[in-house]
Amino acid sequence: MALINDTMGGLLEKYARLTPDHEFIVYPDRNLRLTYKEFDERVNNFAAGLMAIGVRKDCKVGIWANNIPDWLTVFFASAKIGAWLVTVNTNYKSAELKYMMKNADIHTMCIIGRYRDSDYIGMMYELVPELKTSLRGHLESADFPELRNVVVMGPEKHKGMYSSSEILSVGKSIGHAAVHEAHSHVTCHDVVNMQYTSGTTGFPKGVMLTHHNIVNNGLATGECMLYTDRERLLVCVPFFHCFGIVLALCAVLTHGATMVITEDFDPLLVLASIQRERCTALYGVPTMFVAELNHPMFSMFDLSTLRTGIMAGSICPIETMKQVMDKMNMKDIISVYGLTESAPGMTASRTCHSPEVRATTVGVEYPDVEVKVFDQETGQECAIGQPGEICCRGYNVMKGYYKNPEATAATIDADGWLHSGDLAIKDAEGYYHITGRIKDMIIRGGENIYPREIENFIYTMPQVKMVEVVGIPDAKYGEIVGAFVILKDGEQLTQDDVQAYCKGRIARYKIPKYVFFVDDYPKTGSGKIQKFKLRAMGKELVDKILAEQAES
Repeated sequence: MALINDTMGGLLEKYARLTPDHEFIVYPDRNLRLTYKEFDERVNNFAAGLMAIGVRKDCKVGIWANNIPDWLTVFFASAKIGAWLVTVNTNYKSAELKYMMKNADIHTMCIIGRYRDSDYIGMMYELVPELKTSLRGHLESADFPELRNVVVMGPEKHKGMYSSSEILSVGKSIGHAAVHEAHSHVTCHDVVNMQYTSGTTGFPKGVMLTHHNIVNNGLATGECMLYTDRERLLVCVPFFHCFGIVLALCAVLTHGATMVITEDFDPLLVLASIQRERCTALYGVPTMFVAELNHPMFSMFDLSTLRTGIMAGSICPIETMKQVMDKMNMKDIISVYGLTESAPGMTASRTCHSPEVRATTVGVEYPDVEVKVFDQETGQECAIGQPGEICCRGYNVMKGYYKNPEATAATIDADGWLHSGDLAIKDAEGYYHITGRIKDMIIRGGENIYPREIENFIYTMPQVKMVEVVGIPDAKYGEIVGAFVILKDGEQLTQDDVQAYCKGRIARYKIPKYVFFVDDYPKTGSGKIQKFKLRAMGKELVDKILAEQAES
């Protein structure tokens, strides 16, 4: 595969010229359709509007929204200006949002009104009370010194905030000359996207990804699935993850194909949209595919146009993979392994691999990416079948962690190898198998959860003396969050108390499903807590709870 040096905006303009009438974005439930030319025009309008409120090259533009149509408008508009799009998890609560906004030096924040049980407008006013008294464009926040604008995605008006309708209107009226000038100074090695990922310290880090990183990773992803410009990908994974923004968006963009998008995951809407739009590809984590396969109306839909897609985010059960291939006609479905820092694809299976290989391994190296398994003690490459840390080197490696050179140096070594923190082996056939995690990361239904972040939060409860958080095996989600708490002398808490304390303050998927109160932790001779024993204890306790529930 030949690497390309296009920018995101450059690729959009290329297809707006070459295939102006080809559909780029389709929202079936809204009957919204935008061709490459129509979408490029909207992007230019929004970019001009952003520049009118002060957004310039290297400004940080945050977006906190589900997969609404203008999510992509904000991304490409920022990319053309040379600004960085900072993606925000829709499940974030105020504490997580505050940390991210401060650390990322957000200049302009684009949000929706609310999402599920979260009032985004209310949280923004809570974090930035100056919005209620500041003139738009003149915001000065004590907690967020770089913040100048908040834009609400939609036509509604809120005190101190712009609406996206206003931004588009202003941009259309002033023209695109400034946008074209700004775009001419953007290179493929500029940062285009920053995504936050936690570390073992518990403090999330901003992963800086360039146009070159994500454009070529998207290109390679499409090549692994034999994409053409006739592909119609059903996107039901969130754009704020690399799964949506790279494996989906960039794979489609680099092949001049079409995205059919649902704003949230709904198995019925997914099935109906595949039939209506004659989709050829579908992505999801295993639980999404299980929900589709088990939907009571599954047999009513014609899925014969499906051919390929990606199942990733957690371990793919062999039976689920086989059912997807047989019942959903996705003979060419593949699996992908990687991390945000590798933009994200590091390895992938291919359409020619057997179902067993696609379900039980993470395939082989991505095109033009080096992958090796290194012995942690010696630093030498491991022999076939010997476990070690899986690492990669190539165009896909992030530019670094924002304002964190120490963490960057600890993750990318002097020879350019990105250290994943995951344990793996390479078998005799050249396939990679992920066998464990050096870090204590929990993967719950495709969401990465770092125990230290939750531990730090629960420590703020005055009754808590110590807390250790681990992943407990779960049939539905792969892993669930379990917390082992030691209380201070004389204090009392229940599981409900801890969960209620977390609710609304940290993302729902991070809240411990089970809380166990203990007097001590299993330790090594040197006093180090043995989390693997806590995981085993957690599994036994959960199995006992479930057995008792089944009997009652």
